This record gives sequence, structure tokens and C-alpha cells, in this order.
Amino acid sequence: MGRVRQAEKNIFFGYLGNIMIMIMGFLQRTVFIMVLDKTLLGVNSLYTDILSVLSLAELGIGSALNYSLYKPVAENNLEKIKSYMRLYKRAYLVIAGVITIVGIALIPFLPYLIKDSKGINGRDLILYYLIFLFNTVSTYFVAYKYSLANAQQRNYIQTNIATITKMITVFAQIIILLVTKNFLLFLLTQSAVELVQKIFVGIYFNKLYPYLREKNVRKLDREETEIVISKTKALMLHKIGDVARTSTDSIIITCFMDVGWVGIVGNYTMILTYAINFIGVIFNSVISGFGNLVATESKERQHAMFKVYRFAACWLYGFAAVGFWLLLTPLITGIWLNESWGLGQAVLMLMLIDFYFKGGRTVLVNFKIAAGVFEQDKYLSLFQGAVNLALSIIGIRYIGLAGVYVGTVVSGVLANLIQPVIVYRDCFSRKAWPYFKDSVKYIGVIMAIILLMIPVKTFVMAQVNLLTFIVMAVIITFVYNMVFFLLFRKTQEFDYLWNLAVGRLPLRKKG
Repeated sequence: MGRVRQAEKNIFFGYLGNIMIMIMGFLQRTVFIMVLDKTLLGVNSLYTDILSVLSLAELGIGSALNYSLYKPVAENNLEKIKSYMRLYKRAYLVIAGVITIVGIALIPFLPYLIKDSKGINGRDLILYYLIFLFNTVSTYFVAYKYSLANAQQRNYIQTNIATITKMITVFAQIIILLVTKNFLLFLLTQSAVELVQKIFVGIYFNKLYPYLREKNVRKLDREETEIVISKTKALMLHKIGDVARTSTDSIIITCFMDVGWVGIVGNYTMILTYAINFIGVIFNSVISGFGNLVATESKERQHAMFKVYRFAACWLYGFAAVGFWLLLTPLITGIWLNESWGLGQAVLMLMLIDFYFKGGRTVLVNFKIAAGVFEQDKYLSLFQGAVNLALSIIGIRYIGLAGVYVGTVVSGVLANLIQPVIVYRDCFSRKAWPYFKDSVKYIGVIMAIILLMIPVKTFVMAQVNLLTFIVMAVIITFVYNMVFFLLFRKTQEFDYLWNLAVGRLPLRKKG
């Protein structure tokens, strides 16, 4: 099956999975808010972020080894695949041990991370944390098994397993909440379902790839091992910086504000994350295809495909950002919950700026991963993380919650300025000025659409209800996509996407 067909399959199941997970997530969170309170919701979000920080122990080994698998998978070199997979397995067992030790060592500091736990005693806080820790550590015993399927562009396997697991977990947790109103049983239910899933994954992949159980596995030669180590060291720095930039907001908020604010922010970030995952299905589904493209095609062809997916990312993430600016707060405070769950416009604006620029980085990061370009900007993420932490801590002290996201935005934009230069120089042997020129053009169009839609929203949504919400969503969808179509329909990037949609794949040259 070709790259495009595999990508189509991954995208189909990816969207199906994301739709189901989104529905399940809304349902679960709604019941949680009805039955429990903001404090427990904040604790739930906080521990998730703490364990994300701990997961930096993965140190990029997964991405480095996935990159290393692209070539042997393309050549169907089973011996080399077995060698890389054995290294992957051993590395992840070490990671599980490191996370366990560091995670347990953090227990005495938990009371200092949560400023106001509102009646949750220390014993319960520790017990909840240990359940989260178990869920994270146990993942590493099977996570490496997905890498071979993903390198073969069979990402849908992981997607389908995750979707089914999420559905079962949510239904079980909702029943537990409604019957017992017990947060501990809520967490234990998730652990039990995920444990069964991990056992299934181990058995399933052993049957799917029986040769991975063979004992006669050759060691990688010194050069191959050094390549993996070199790329892992670079990815380690990326990982540490990324965690410091993206997984510390909840921790900073709980240290300086009421932990309940983490729950309020979590409603917004949950929806934004669903959108990122939903749009990201397209781009994550083609990472392995990019890897094959880099291994087999010319730089001209690589650059053409990069421009196509970059254009698609700006179109889609821009559409989502416009919709969220106009509709996200009415959705949360007027339709789903109530005014007490709302955030200020300044906070929302900063979150959406970060959302859009993060989308812009998606194609850059995915192409870097596929091309194995890890070392060139290995210190950038560390610098981003330091900038984010410094600005967020200073900001929250002086301007409150919005200050946290000032750090997030500034640190993120640094990558949007530096990574294109690296990708264009090292992957395409070109200058990056056309990339930035297009960036200004796309941002200008998006801002113009927002300015056009604000008075329309004022008129249509004078009263917030489900009907006016739907009408406004339809108007935004029509206007935004019509503007992009009219302005960019004659570009080579749009031409390729149109041909792809109707089944004609050659990238035609424009005269």
C-alpha cells in the first residue's frame, strides 16, 4: 500500500478515534463537574501535568528509534528491525525504573505544589498521585511495541486501541461517579481498564510480529548505535525544553493561585487539545510517509510536499483559532456550564495565539522528525523552556493568570522564527524568507476575517443559546473557507490538495 493510501487509512481512523474520544471526554468531564468539584478537577489536571514532566525521562528515545526504523522498514530488513526493537525495549524498561524512582522521590513535595487543596487530606493526595504514577510507569512496558507499526505507516492500530480503551474507561468511570461519587474509585477504574489494555497490546503485537520474540538478535554495530545515541542526546534537550514550556502551567498556577483555577483553565485547554489532536491527525498520519519521502525522493519533491502540508496547517489551525475566539467562551459559559467557569478575554487571546503558532510548528516538527534533523536546534527547546518559566512566574505575580500565557506565547514564537531557518537550510538547501512571507500573508488574512466576524457575532449572538451558536458557527465556517478559497485557489498548494481530494495525485506545475 502506497504512502498516500496508508495516510488516508491513518487519517480515517484517526478522525473516527478523535471524534469518539472528544465525545467521551466532554461526557466524562460534564459528569465529573456535576458530581465532584473544581478542586478535584484541578488535582486531576495537576497530576496529569506532573507526570508529563516526569515522562521527560523518555528523553526522545522513541523519536530517535522511530527515525532509525524508517530505512529498515522500507527495505524489509527484519534482522535490523529486530536489533532496533530490542534496543528500544531495553531502553524503555530503564525509563520505567527511572520514572518510578523519581516519581516516588517527589511525594514529600506534593503539599508544596498545591496551594489550597480545600479539605483533601495529605494521605489522599499521595494515594491519588501513586495511581497516576502507576498508570504512567506501566505504559513503558508496552509503548515500544507501537513503534514498528507506526514506522510501517500503520498508525491506525494505536489509534483504534486508544479509542476503544477510552470508550470503555469513560463509560465505566461515569457509572462509578454516578453510583459512588468517589474520586478514588474513579481513578482505580481507569487504572484497571488501562492495565487490561496493556496486557492485550503485549499479546497482540507478539502475534502480529512474531519475529520480535526470536532470541537470535544481532547487536547494532558501533556506528548505528552512535547515531541513535547522538540523536537521543539532542532529543533529550528538546524534550526537557518542551516539558518546561508546555507542562508546567498547571504547576505554576497551583503554586500561586487556587488549584480550582487549574480546573477552569482545563476546560479551555481540553477543547483546544481536542482541536489540536483532531487537526493533527492529518499531519501525524504522514510522519512516517515523510520519512519514506526523505529516504526516496529529491529535495525539490520534499519541499513541494512540505509547502502543501504547511498551507493545509495554516488553513485549518487558522479556521479553528477564528472559531474559538468567537465561540469558545459562549460554549463554555453559556451552553455547556455557566459564567463561573469563564476566563478573561486576555487569557483566551494568549491561549489562541499559542494555539495557532503551535499548529504552524506541527509541520516543521514532523518534517524534522522524519528527516532526523534533531541536533541542529537541540538547545532551542531548553532556551524556550527557560524563557517560559521565567516569564510565566514573573507574569503571574504581576498580572495574574494571563501572565502564565505570556511566557507560553513568547517561548513558542521563538521556535516559529528559528525552526523554519533550520528546516529550509538543512532539509531543502534554501533560504527561509518565502516561508516567513507566507506566514505574514496567512496571519493577515486570519486577522481580517476576525475583524469582519466580530460585529456579525454581536448581531447574531445578542442572546447566547444553542440556535444562535449553531448559526454563528455556520457563518464562520462559510466565510472563513470561502475567503481562503478565493484568495489561494490558484496556488500550487491548493491545486495539489484539490487533486488529492478528487483522486488525482500528481503535483502539477503552474505556468
